[in-house]
Amino acid sequence: MTTWTFKSDRGRVWHSSAIIYSVLTYLTGWYCLLEGGWVGFVPGILLVGHGMIIAAYMIHECAHNTVFSMNRHNLQLAALLGWICGSCYGTVEDIRTKHFRHHVENDDVVWFDYEAFFRKHPLIYRITIFLEWCYIPAHCILMHTIMVFTAFIIPQRRDQMPRNIAVILIRFGLMVALAWWAPVALAGYLIAYMLMIIVLRFVDGLEHDYPYRTNLFTDEVSEHKGDLEWEQEHTFSPILSWRYEWVNWLILNFGYHNAHHAKPTTPWFELPTLHRELFGENPDTVIRLWPQLLMYHRYRRYRIFHDAPGLKSVNGKDFLRAAQSAQLTGGNAASFLTSF
Repeated sequence: MTTWTFKSDRGRVWHSSAIIYSVLTYLTGWYCLLEGGWVGFVPGILLVGHGMIIAAYMIHECAHNTVFSMNRHNLQLAALLGWICGSCYGTVEDIRTKHFRHHVENDDVVWFDYEAFFRKHPLIYRITIFLEWCYIPAHCILMHTIMVFTAFIIPQRRDQMPRNIAVILIRFGLMVALAWWAPVALAGYLIAYMLMIIVLRFVDGLEHDYPYRTNLFTDEVSEHKGDLEWEQEHTFSPILSWRYEWVNWLILNFGYHNAHHAKPTTPWFELPTLHRELFGENPDTVIRLWPQLLMYHRYRRYRIFHDAPGLKSVNGKDFLRAAQSAQLTGGNAASFLTSF
């Protein structure tokens, strides 16, 4: 058995810190939910939720092999973290394959055509946009539900049926036991899970103006494959704070997306430095938090469809300027955790 060896000494410190933080925060949150009564309910939700958020972004790091020297060890860690953030129903290889195609082909490569689904099921669409108006991320909950039953729903994943059933039995068995023993804690967990979904899609919603293409299981490839200039023009950096860099650690610097796409093997703790090297100290190269919040609030009912008002632009520069002035809807359902 080979030892899990970090790729760098800095990685040993920063990746280890993120992993330990995620696990301890997650477990402390569960303690608050189970033993803290009503006083511990809200802190428990926030701690469990943020533990899952960091676990999710560490899975993204593992997908890019930034953590350990051996690819196999990155996959193993990602599989373990998937049990924290609920992405364990499918395989990490599915997540990585789809995400690599996103990078290589400069495209949002998917299997599930959710626009067609909502057009075919208008009642579900009306329920979804009502829940979205209430700030409940119903669209993304639908995507995560498909992820739970991935081998039942996606024909190309039928060979994963035994694994999918085993994970469902374990996780749903634990939830049933929790519903019997500590229903308030279960409610807190479900809210925390929804919080994770909200944060992931909030950050993902403005990082590209790519249309999605249902070519995940086909040989069809985007015309922009390998076009690095086009990739950068249509990639954006919605950060949490320009002034206080440490705030971006709350999402492992995932908002520095231009830097990430310029050099995908750069670990999360080096992305701010890489961004400054590539784009300088000009804050006009990023999308700040306030317009992100405005867009998330204003257009929460319209983001499902890509022809929604304000989503399309003539070019990437127009998209960036519109986003910086809160004139775009943004997008939904682009999470790297949903591998379809």
